[in-house]
Amino acid sequence: MKRLKNSLKLFLILMLLLTISIVFAFISYHITSWIYDWLGKHPQGFLLQLWTVVGVFVLFACTVIITFLIGLKKQRNYWNTIVDALSRIAKGDFTVKLDLKADDEDQFGQLIHGINHMAVELGEMERMRQEFISNVSHEIQSPLTSINGFAKALKNIDLPEDKRQHYLAIIEMESNRLSKISDNLLKLTSLESQHHPFEPSHYRLDKQLRNVVLTLEPNWLAKNIDMDLQLENISIMADEDLMNQVWMNLLSNSIKFTPAAGIITISMTKQIDTITIAIHDNGIGLTEEQQNHIFERFYKADQSRTAENGGSGLGLSIVKKIVDMHNGTITVESKLAEFTTFFVTLPLEINMTRANE
Repeated sequence: MKRLKNSLKLFLILMLLLTISIVFAFISYHITSWIYDWLGKHPQGFLLQLWTVVGVFVLFACTVIITFLIGLKKQRNYWNTIVDALSRIAKGDFTVKLDLKADDEDQFGQLIHGINHMAVELGEMERMRQEFISNVSHEIQSPLTSINGFAKALKNIDLPEDKRQHYLAIIEMESNRLSKISDNLLKLTSLESQHHPFEPSHYRLDKQLRNVVLTLEPNWLAKNIDMDLQLENISIMADEDLMNQVWMNLLSNSIKFTPAAGIITISMTKQIDTITIAIHDNGIGLTEEQQNHIFERFYKADQSRTAENGGSGLGLSIVKKIVDMHNGTITVESKLAEFTTFFVTLPLEINMTRANE
């Protein structure tokens, strides 16, 4: 299709040149004849034809020069506009949009499209950066305000001992929350860089999940939660340490938001070359709006319990990033006040080239 289009374009150009040649020959012939009549000379046909041809070349040359000068001026205006746009982008103005008319298939059109696309992408990155800074500032400010307030209250020498211990416990909890925010930020930044260690190896996935359940045993026993494990003997190739963080985070969240005497089910479904792990609980559930944003940085589905649970809104962002690094997917299904299920699908064999490189 493209070859046919190019052939048609070439044919039209040749036809245009032929038409221009005929018009120039007609004009040149009449001008030459008029000049000879004005001079009172009547040359033979050969001389008349010769000067007619010379006239055609002169007309062609003049047309080419005029067209070149007009095109040069237009091109200069284009380049000045492009340079000005790049200068504005360099200064942080990402609202730039070039409205220059050009064919998207030629190099000039591709350049214009590339600059417009770059401005849009940089604008989106700047928006995300500002939102990230705002969220970090907000998350850090909240525990700092609590620590500062209770530290001032502790200066009161008449403060009862029970309140003193209560305030100290709050300060300790908020300090741990600050530490967790800092640790998660560093972890997420490292994961998004090109230098985070990524060492896939073969290991037993079912064994890893059982170990995670045992590690969190005090948490689910304290709430009398029943753990239902439906696991098969399956080995995968993945970074064991990174995937351990995924299961710890997902299972911790399930325990955290499942009521006492609830039930959490961990099951596996094997496909041809992938494995899907489902972590299901009968906890507080999520609304449709919450499900749409659950993997965003600093998003907290349950704002009222943030301080109690010490959440930073970064855990599931880290989980998604790790799953993406393994060329896997993570999704959530939930119904408010009924259940929540996270589905993690991973390839059984992973390419040694990381997905984010």
